[in-house]
Amino acid sequence: MFEALHSCPMRRLLLALCAAAVGLLLGTSPALAGGPPTEFGTDWHDPLTAAPPIATPGTTSCKVTVADTEFRDYTPYKGTYLPPKGCGDRWNKVVLRLEGAVAGRQYDRLGHVSIGGVEVLRTSTPEPSPEGITWNVEKDVTRYAATLRDRQPVEMLIGNLVNETYTGVIKVKVTLTFYAAEGPVRAAPTPDRVLTLEGARHDGRAYEGLLTTPRNSERIVAEVYATGSGGGCEEFWYLTVPDAAPYSCKAEDGPYREVQVSVDGKLAGIAAPFPHVWTGGWSNPFLWYVVPGPRAFDVRPVEYDLTPFAGQLNDGKPHRIAISVAGVPEGQSGWSTPTNILVWQDAKASQVTGALTTHRAGDLADTTTHEPGVEHRLRTKGGHSLTVAGYVDTSHGRVTTTVAREVANTSLHRWTEGESTDALQARWNDDESVTVDGRGPATTTLARRTYTMDGEITGATGARLRTVMAMGDRADRVTLRAGKRLDWSRLEDTYTGDAAYNQNVPRDQRHATGVSRERYRLQGPGTCYDRTVATAQGELTEDRQRC
Repeated sequence: MFEALHSCPMRRLLLALCAAAVGLLLGTSPALAGGPPTEFGTDWHDPLTAAPPIATPGTTSCKVTVADTEFRDYTPYKGTYLPPKGCGDRWNKVVLRLEGAVAGRQYDRLGHVSIGGVEVLRTSTPEPSPEGITWNVEKDVTRYAATLRDRQPVEMLIGNLVNETYTGVIKVKVTLTFYAAEGPVRAAPTPDRVLTLEGARHDGRAYEGLLTTPRNSERIVAEVYATGSGGGCEEFWYLTVPDAAPYSCKAEDGPYREVQVSVDGKLAGIAAPFPHVWTGGWSNPFLWYVVPGPRAFDVRPVEYDLTPFAGQLNDGKPHRIAISVAGVPEGQSGWSTPTNILVWQDAKASQVTGALTTHRAGDLADTTTHEPGVEHRLRTKGGHSLTVAGYVDTSHGRVTTTVAREVANTSLHRWTEGESTDALQARWNDDESVTVDGRGPATTTLARRTYTMDGEITGATGARLRTVMAMGDRADRVTLRAGKRLDWSRLEDTYTGDAAYNQNVPRDQRHATGVSRERYRLQGPGTCYDRTVATAQGELTEDRQRC
């Protein structure tokens, strides 16, 4: 069944060949050769992003199929993963690749892949054209090597609904490619164990379970795939307003959200959630048909360094780990927060002891101000800080880890009566420092993350709806030892789009137009990647690399 993913409709293939020929004659890019259409048709360019491909070492590789299936409903795919043969069991890189295809009419859908209970991918799907699209997602999953060395159960689900109206059957194939560590190419340093929470329970607002770590754990990191989803108001949590304000999506305290993790009831980590926009978001799928918003296809987990709690967790007993989302109204669901625990062990010690020495949590600030009028305005300002420190006594001496994190959110939400105009300008900051002090000079890693959203819908109650959107995903990271810079990186992923269409009419009368652009820049020692892709009316008009 999967051959369909690797072919295109004949009409599209002929058009592409003609465009390429014209481009060669004119000396221009094939995407620009004929110019974009004046409006969307029944077919458009396959979805793509400007993100870089996963770098691989070029050593011996082995491919394993994890799932090859299709989704018509909410029945998960279940299978068995078997480790690769011919590439050893220590790898330099492991790359997951999802290839998908869908045609007809369908909503955007959320999905996940888990191997041995460990979530290795969280994703969402593009919305299809009537004639069909294909797309792919690549992810570096080397960190899960400990799980991938053994036979494991597989579960995959992209919940879907197929009927006479929503006809899109989602076909997917998921593979893992393993690159051997051979010659000068060494095995990647990875966690010794990847754990999940025992007896985990999830109620759409909080996720909790029991964790029993190996008694010689010397570093512990939690990763949480946090998404507001489910089609309700928590999918657009950043637009919610207090009960007193006249708006369709309510939340008692407004739009401030914070993803928190606790250990035995004590706050252990805080983070700002990323404001994901799925491919039907902001009332306008024409924005996202070709270029999705940042992270829509590859939902990255939030990470928390729990090493200050290692001494407490290493007693051989189960400890309660809870993940919750501050700001979600009591009894309200809509958040998913599956969690993996990455553990590094001290190979020369049977037990690592230690203690939590510092726990300092600031007051969570969250204020909203509603200014009524012809145009309602809701101003939000929130933030929180947390510092934790603890030590572990290892075979190589005492190591103290200090984690300080500060999150903040400001936003201005504007809307008119009936929400004909609906706009948001928002910014989230998540700043973190992790200092590890053991033998030799201390090492500090500083991370500064900034997420931005500036969007406006106009004409929502009229004949023609228009959405203008700008999103930003930025991260700066630097590692220092004794004041000297050891490593650094800078990521900037920006999206802009402007799309409009006629509402409440058949597809062929929508006369939709839309332009979009994504620029993805990544810099670091020996690294320079800078790619821009742009579209108009579903056709690729620019694909340029600067590095």
